[in-house]
Formats: sequence, structure tokens, C-alpha cells
Amino acid sequence: MISIIEMLEKTAGAFPDRTAFSDPDESITFKELLTEVQRTAALFIKGTAQVCVRPEAAVGFYLEKSVRAVPVMLGAVSAGGFYSFIDIRQPSERVLKILEILEPAAIITDEENYDNLMTILSEGTGSGAQNRHDHFVSGPDKASDRCVSPGEYKKRVLLLSEISKLAEAAEADEALIDQRRRLFYDQMPLYVNFTSGSTGVPKGVAVGHRSVIDFITEFTKVFEIGPDDILANQAPFDFDVSVKDIYSGLYTGAEVRLIPRQYFSEPARLMDYLTDNRVTVLIWAVSAMCFVSIMNGFEYKTPVTVKKVMFSGELMPVKQLDKWRKSLPGALFVNLYGPTEITCNCTYYILDREFGRDEIIPTGIPFRNEKVFLLDENDREVTEQDTEGEICVGGTTLALGYYKDPERTAEVFVQNPLNNRFTERIYRTGDLGRYDKDGNLVYTSRKDFQIKHMGQRIELSDIDVSAMSIDGVSRAVSIYDMKKKKIILFYTGDLEREELSQRLKEKLPPFMLPSKTVVINEMPLNKNGKIDRKALEEMI
Repeated sequence: MISIIEMLEKTAGAFPDRTAFSDPDESITFKELLTEVQRTAALFIKGTAQVCVRPEAAVGFYLEKSVRAVPVMLGAVSAGGFYSFIDIRQPSERVLKILEILEPAAIITDEENYDNLMTILSEGTGSGAQNRHDHFVSGPDKASDRCVSPGEYKKRVLLLSEISKLAEAAEADEALIDQRRRLFYDQMPLYVNFTSGSTGVPKGVAVGHRSVIDFITEFTKVFEIGPDDILANQAPFDFDVSVKDIYSGLYTGAEVRLIPRQYFSEPARLMDYLTDNRVTVLIWAVSAMCFVSIMNGFEYKTPVTVKKVMFSGELMPVKQLDKWRKSLPGALFVNLYGPTEITCNCTYYILDREFGRDEIIPTGIPFRNEKVFLLDENDREVTEQDTEGEICVGGTTLALGYYKDPERTAEVFVQNPLNNRFTERIYRTGDLGRYDKDGNLVYTSRKDFQIKHMGQRIELSDIDVSAMSIDGVSRAVSIYDMKKKKIILFYTGDLEREELSQRLKEKLPPFMLPSKTVVINEMPLNKNGKIDRKALEEMI
């Protein structure tokens, strides 16, 4: 298998009439999806939609996830391009930076987000937004003339509804698509997801077809995801957690139900959706799971059909996880670990015992075909129990690198320092970990979150775990004020600050005690649903 389109073709042949994707408004079968993907690909190759997609060209999406977006997204891939979803909640300056890096052949949006996108684009050009239909002006007959040059993407803003209408009326040109597919190779980019960069410039993580194929085949095998499963997709399409949902469905024939973002602020509506749709698999961010447990979702309703619950992105508070395990005693619970740069996850830990509130849940063992190891500060391998090192990853699931950023790519995608015999590319995650007594990898913190305070080396996550083990504390995050040399603990919950400070004295040595505790109504989250530490730093 070279392309994920082959994955779709195989599944559509095996389960043509099964539902592939659904949302509260509509659904699509695998056969219908394949047909629409082929028609959309032909439009993009010919330039019939007033834009053409050349091999390895980017197509940007500025809209919320939906069933309607999936065939257009995969149509761009079938035409030889790749997709990149842009979070619509981001500041306009960041959106412009992302588009400047991508230089997409087109930007796909919808009626709901069109005006906002045009306002953002006008900020980048200093001119007013054009009339909507100016972006669908008929061009020359030659498709090659409709391929925009770098920097001209602002002229190619397309409405999702218009592309869908054109695809419905079109015929799939199989000869044309086959001709384009001869140019495919498994290291072609499939998607680019943007993450925050320390310099303020977004980093576009480019992931190829081979990486997704190799990861998904192993992922679905380990957790026995099959055609009878119903996956409830929580993550937006610009977050790589969604990759597990999308391609687990395409590979196995499982149905993927897309949960609208707003449901994760309405616990009753969310629990109704999970129950009514008889969902069996959840692959969610930790923050989404904490939302359900903190908001007492299980007291309203329990989705008893859920058999597998997988979580990732942050340290899972044991107290919140216990609520899930108590409500779904027969379900399999799995802690997943891995940054975007290694394609979703590289390790997993199947929970097989109860954990104390002060414990950190292990990140487990590597998936097959993934090499995970620790390096110390002198690039020597760490193998001893409870000795910390930087987590490094190798294997075919590594990302291609950072899009149009060879310098930052070269900093972290490097030759394995343990190997002087042949080329072996690895990714240095910047995460710290250790091995427990059972040989499981345990994530401890980011290198950035390890501080030196009062002459002692401190993991801020240790403070967080201790705070969250206390009754009356829901979430907790420690921030280090470099200027004042003080630890500030932010938390949510109903415990008084004075009581929390007193309880922490029973759990932590004096040098680890926060100088200040701050109670807030809710934790700020970044676009990936993780706690936004920068937003907390601004509160200091």
C-alpha cells in the first residue's frame, strides 16, 4: 500500500453500504465517499473548480470538521496534494503566518466562516475583502493556468458547498486519476498540522502516507478495532488525535461519528450523543475526559456501549480517571503517548491495576515498528530504572519534518548518536522520561518544565500530580516565574487556597512548595485542547 486512498478503495469494496462518517446533520457510506473522492480529485486535477492541485501541493481548510469536508479533503489527497486544517479560533495574525508558510493551491471554507476568512486575508494585503463570487471567476480552459503561483492563494478561496455541487454533477475520470497516481510514492505528504513554535512562528509538521499507513495498521491491530465499532471523534481535524479516528475508520470499516465542538461545553448533550449513537471507542484528549468527569457527566447518563477508552496529550489525573473506570468497569483503558512529529503515538499502556492519586500512569511500551529509547545529557543511552533521560523515537512513522523549515527540522530530526554504522533518523522529543520497575516508560515532563529552584532540580509535574491528588482540586498546573524565582500553582476546584497550601506541606518538601496558589474558574486550553501554559504565565 502506497497511499491511504488505497485504504479507502479496499474498505469501500469490502463494506460499500456501511456508514463511513456521520455527524448530527448527515452521513456518508464508504461507497459514496469513494465516489465523491474520485469526482473531487478529477475536479482538482482538471482545474474544473477554478483551481488545480498539483502533486505535493497544499490545500488549506478554514472551517469546522464535518462529513461534507471529508470527501473534499481526501479528494485533494487523491489528486496528489495534501491537506492542512486551520483552527478558525486562532488570531488572524497566526492564520496569516500559517498561510504564508503553506502557500496553498486553494483555501476551502464555508458560508459560516467565509467573511471572517476574507477579513483576515484583507488584513494581510491591506485591501478590502472582495465579493464572494470574485473568487470563482472563470479562467482559461487549460488547467495548468489555474494553478496559482506561490503567494496567489488569496485569489483561490473556494466554498465547500460549491465544490460539493460540482463534484455531484461530475464524472470520476478514472484514467486521469490513474495517470496522476503513477506519480505517487509513500513519502508524499498526507497532511500538515501546525503546532506552536518557540520563536512565535508556527511549525507545520508534515506527515507522509507511509507513516500513517504503518501506524494505523498496528494501532487497529493492537486494540482490535473492527468494522462493528463506532468511534466518537472528539478532536478537530487540525489536531493529530483525529488522525487515529479518521484512518482507523478508513482502514477497518468502522464508523466515525464527528462530535461538534460545542458538545464539549454541554455535558448532558454530549452524554446523550454517546449513548444514543451506541459509541464503542473513544480516542480523546485528556482535557475532554476531564470535562466529562469534572462536570459530573456520569451522574446524568452512562454510555454503557463504550468498550475502549484511549487518552493522550497530558498527564491524566488519577482522580478523574477513577470516575471513568468506576462508571465503565468493563471497558479497556489505555494511556497513549507521542508528539505530533512521530505520527500520533509511539507507546501505549493498558491499565491493569488501580493507581494511587500521587502516581503517574506509565506511558508503557512501544508499538511494533517504533524504536523508543532514552538519552542522557551526553547522548548516552539510559537503561537503568528510575533514571531520567530524553525520549527519542525512530521508525517509519516519523514525520517528514517541519514544512519549509529545514533548520528547525535539522535540530530535532537527527542521526541516532548511538549508531555510527548506517543512517538512522530519529526524533528528539524534548520530553523527559524514565523506566519503572516493570520496564514501562514513564513520561515525567517536558525538558522546558524542569527547573532549578533553591538549588534543587524540580519537575513541575510532580507538584501538579500532588495537588490533583487532594480532594477539592480538579486540575492543577505549576508555572515558574523566572524573574521572581517563584513557583505559582494554578488550580480549579472548590478547595480554599489556605487549605490547599496546608495539604501540600504534607506531600511536598519545602523547596517544592508553591510560593503562591491561584484558584481559577477553568483552565485555559490551547487549540489542541491542552492546558495553555502561556495563558497562565500571562496571569502572573
